[in-house]
Amino acid sequence: MTATIEPTIIEERLPSASARLSLTPTGSVPGLLDGAWWPRSRDLRREIRTLTDALDACWGRITHVTVNPTHWPVIPRKVPVTGHTVHVGWFAAEQDPNKVILFSYTVGRLDLLVIPPEADPAAAARLMAAATVPGGVRTAGALITDEAISQDTAEARGREVAWETDGGAASADRAATGIPSYAPRR
Repeated sequence: MTATIEPTIIEERLPSASARLSLTPTGSVPGLLDGAWWPRSRDLRREIRTLTDALDACWGRITHVTVNPTHWPVIPRKVPVTGHTVHVGWFAAEQDPNKVILFSYTVGRLDLLVIPPEADPAAAARLMAAATVPGGVRTAGALITDEAISQDTAEARGREVAWETDGGAASADRAATGIPSYAPRR
């Protein structure tokens, strides 16, 4: 007689850092987003644990989470968290790739902007503030796009300032006339 024994999987629970989370004030005018979440990695299994640990106490037990698979390389179907299991679903076309939706028995639904883990801390702070505006009408995707545009504009402005500091247009004029940049202009 042959017996098959299922291997016992022991989940390693590393001490996790607290969730980087910002929520709209309680009782404020509802908007498209209920806040923002800045995960530390693209490991959804680990990040959901941290997020639910932060939210379960104040919003009630999180039972389901949905994501768009665009930014998450692996999407587990179930994630064991403190005291219960969270079911994870995904929607490629229907859900904004920059948003996570959480469901709770007590609160209902929470829509959070997902700030990319590799985001600059200053950009993340701006995005968290923008996502928690009471009655906000900007989508998660629009907030991320606007931040990328403002980042590109700031970088271009910085390059222009550096160019002008290094001689800018005057240096370019000298180069066009064949005058060395170190030569005094007449």
